[in-house]
Amino acid sequence: MQNFEILRGGSQIFQTIAAAFSMFSAIPMPRTPWNQQMSRYMLCAFPLVGVVIGLCWLAWDYVCHWLSLPAILRGAGCTLLPVALTGGIHLDGYADTADALCSHATPERKREILKDPCSGAFAVIWLCTYFLATFALCASLEASAVMVPAFVLSRALSGAALTLLPLADGYGLARTFVEASDLRRVRVILGAECLAAALTLWICGGGAGVLMTCAAAAVLLRYVHVAKCEFGGASGDLAGWFLQKAEFWMLAALVLAQYWEANA
Repeated sequence: MQNFEILRGGSQIFQTIAAAFSMFSAIPMPRTPWNQQMSRYMLCAFPLVGVVIGLCWLAWDYVCHWLSLPAILRGAGCTLLPVALTGGIHLDGYADTADALCSHATPERKREILKDPCSGAFAVIWLCTYFLATFALCASLEASAVMVPAFVLSRALSGAALTLLPLADGYGLARTFVEASDLRRVRVILGAECLAAALTLWICGGGAGVLMTCAAAAVLLRYVHVAKCEFGGASGDLAGWFLQKAEFWMLAALVLAQYWEANA
């Protein structure tokens, strides 16, 4: 009986991870039957998507160095890989939030803009700006191994913030996940994942890792302010907006730290 319970527990963990990858990435996963237990802990598996993205990102970087490919090609691959592996799910939230913030409307109107399936001019402008700036930063990187825990940290912080912030009015996947979660345990697990990712950044990146963590913390504070004051609460779109901005500014912090070190 004990062995059966262990096997069933292992199967449940695998199904939860597979469901998280199916929801938060474009990586093919085996079909798993949906159940309440998976919803309770899906946010805990969310940072694991960052592990896969980071390792693929690092592999591409190593291949480019090994083949002595131009920096412009390496930068393009590093810019597009996260989009390909996630299917752009977080960029969608980034674009919708950009539209809403640039409207300078009331919180109620901003929430309506988030629900609009059409992209406005500001979404297109900010997406182009995001891709161009990310490409320039990726092409400027000297070493990128420290970005692996950065992809984990952005997702751990995004998930933790959803469980701690008040949610905006209305219904969506974010509310569904949060209300179905075992909040006490999920917060503890996500907090441990945040701490583990931050410690890995500090150990592997040294001063650069500390600077990257500070950048993520600054973006998190901005996210909390925007969610509460501009939208009346957090949402899935805002969580995606935060994730993209956190990864961008951690990347910028890494490039800045490498530039300082090279010119010290």
